[in-house]
Amino acid sequence: MEQNEPILRPITGREELDVFNRLPYALNGELADDLTQGRRRPEWMWVAQRGGRLLARLAWWSRPGDAKPFLMDVLDVDDTLPGPERVALATRLLRTAMAATLPEGATPPPYTRFVPPGWQDEADTRQTVRDRMAAVEETGARLFVERIRLEWRPGTPLGEPRGRLTFRPPQDTEELLTLMTSALEGTLDAHSLDDLSRMSLREAAVSHYEDELARYKSPRDWWRVATLPDGTPVGFVLPAHNGYNPIIAYLAVLPEHRGNGYIDDVLAEGTRVLAGQDVPRVRASTDLGNVPMARAFQRAGYVSFEHEINMTWR
Repeated sequence: MEQNEPILRPITGREELDVFNRLPYALNGELADDLTQGRRRPEWMWVAQRGGRLLARLAWWSRPGDAKPFLMDVLDVDDTLPGPERVALATRLLRTAMAATLPEGATPPPYTRFVPPGWQDEADTRQTVRDRMAAVEETGARLFVERIRLEWRPGTPLGEPRGRLTFRPPQDTEELLTLMTSALEGTLDAHSLDDLSRMSLREAAVSHYEDELARYKSPRDWWRVATLPDGTPVGFVLPAHNGYNPIIAYLAVLPEHRGNGYIDDVLAEGTRVLAGQDVPRVRASTDLGNVPMARAFQRAGYVSFEHEINMTWR
């Protein structure tokens, strides 16, 4: 092997976490706990080194207990390297790690990266993001959607209940699935639209519930169905905790009740539920292109603190 040839390998264990974290990224502070909780494994965390210098790295994440990665959320390269070398090295590391880690012939899990809201307006940040995206594109992935990450902070005024709606927990899982199925009609959410290209409304609702919502360990009595005074459901909101932050996991108004401003009442109720738990923040996200939903969060006092790039291999 030539002296300048980088070594590509997974880390040996949490004792090498300080090596892995020599490249900066927003998730560095979470990696140790992720290893403890089983959301990451050392064999899913790869580095490229030359003479002890960390040149590039990547990592996959999964839900605790899952046997295979759910998504790749770390891909970094030393930005002091020449431009072409940055992309080539990140691509090589990704190809090598994928071949060793993922089942042969399987579609790789999605790639996600957190970026500043105005990432395209600042030259250095734009180049950093595009280098990572270019490496992922070299392996066959394409941009799927860009999302806005939002945050409500304690002290931000909460809208007072207007008395138009009443709120209660869902009667049971079946009621929630029925409401979710209805809410998918006319959705602007890219992930939901992708699901609906392959399955029915009901199947998409069940998949979302089983793959995400049912896995949250936070109390289900936080969940709220919004109804008119006569008991007719108009929408629902699912406050939750995802293991990292309190979140608005799902927010919807049913198609026949859209256009009446109910979204503001429903979101305010969901935020109020979490604020009552004395949380340090409440987070949410929506597609950059879902302008009505983004505006609802802004009216409720949520601020955009980050964007998220989603790329997929399908």
